[in-house]
Amino acid sequence: MPQPYQLSLTEAAGQIRRRELSPVALMESLLNRIDALEPSLKAWVWLDRAAVLAEAEAKAREAEAGAALGPLHGIPVGVKDIYYTAGIPTTACSRVYADLVPEYDSTPVARLKQAGAIMLGKTVTTEFACMDPSPTVNPWNPAHTPGGSSSGSAVAVAARMCPAALGSQTVGSVLRPASYNGVVGFKPSYGRVSRYGVIPVSWSLDTMGWMTRAVADAARLLQALAGPDANDPVAPALAIPDYAAALADPPAPRIGLLRRGFFYDQADAETRQHTDDMVERLARAGAVVEELSLPESMDTAIEDQQIIMAVEGSAFHEPMYRRQAEDYQPGLRGMIRRGLDTDAVSYSRALERRQRFSAEMQLLAERVDVLLTPSTPTPARPDRTNTGDTRFQGPWTSCGLPAITIPSGLAASGLPLGLQLAGASFAESGLLAAAWWCEAALDVQLAPPV
Repeated sequence: MPQPYQLSLTEAAGQIRRRELSPVALMESLLNRIDALEPSLKAWVWLDRAAVLAEAEAKAREAEAGAALGPLHGIPVGVKDIYYTAGIPTTACSRVYADLVPEYDSTPVARLKQAGAIMLGKTVTTEFACMDPSPTVNPWNPAHTPGGSSSGSAVAVAARMCPAALGSQTVGSVLRPASYNGVVGFKPSYGRVSRYGVIPVSWSLDTMGWMTRAVADAARLLQALAGPDANDPVAPALAIPDYAAALADPPAPRIGLLRRGFFYDQADAETRQHTDDMVERLARAGAVVEELSLPESMDTAIEDQQIIMAVEGSAFHEPMYRRQAEDYQPGLRGMIRRGLDTDAVSYSRALERRQRFSAEMQLLAERVDVLLTPSTPTPARPDRTNTGDTRFQGPWTSCGLPAITIPSGLAASGLPLGLQLAGASFAESGLLAAAWWCEAALDVQLAPPV
């Protein structure tokens, strides 16, 4: 029988609901796991053991009393240290925000709590969710990057220190570290989940996301977190589907394989061959695979995204940067300087080209159930001086389409590889259904050697 810390979110939630598992036993198992691994992995920046145990005990009493239980009742969730948490430090892992203690919860954290989840602790992020690497260690191989910016969240989920953790993605900060660490990473459509109370990088790119160990877990979190918010103008008042129902025996998907051009040109030979092998397995299982081509607007999409991120990031940081530039790490300082030096015409033209790219990618996504690419150009590189290559996630964040990465195997180096799937805007039900089908067809379950 698996230890409680080994359970997925869906497994643990089911056992708690059936009174087969106490939230206290789950919390104690996870805390013991954290005690054993955290000194070497460095995934957490804040964790109050006594407080979360007391909360687990309260959840256990509620379950024993027969109270109505939320869908995440008693489930501990890690939270990236850019999400406001009332009365708990939110530092963005930066000296600039070293003393920030918010008075309120961000909307995603508040919704987690409303669903019955326990905020387990704050996970390490790169400074202000940007490019300078964090101290977090890849549990598959400490010489290799764990990815970023949601490095602590990805490592915590992969190492079984929590069943799920919140991250955020402005370029590739959820799906890339998820793939590098062999877990599921999910980024919904831009605006599907409120950003209120989350420290921004770029107002027009920032998208909330999370890491789990199964597609069903990602869907369960989306059910709890999706929806409009009066405090976030880009969170639309759209109906929220039953995401779990979409996973009930979905049909084999129609897959648009983006093999020609950018994604395969930029991937190494092993990643290309692995992706082809996995696509062949999916086709044998019943998927219909069609090769599609990217629009020409892809040619400028990455550079335009970098311009937009730098300008919008510098707009947020400018007052603090003027006062304490020396407190920022070098990579973030460079991004802020680039943004401050970019003229309005360049920014406007980048926004205009991005509008065309977004429209053309939406049309491409509507042709099939999901688009498929390798999750990353290579497995995690043996280089701790950066957080890895963002090129394969950036386009989906720029055009706002939902995307997910699922583990698909190990490279010759022993490091994880993944498949990245993307769907049409606000069509998360179809994307999750296709990802669940692919996950079942491939039947790949990875765990790091820790």
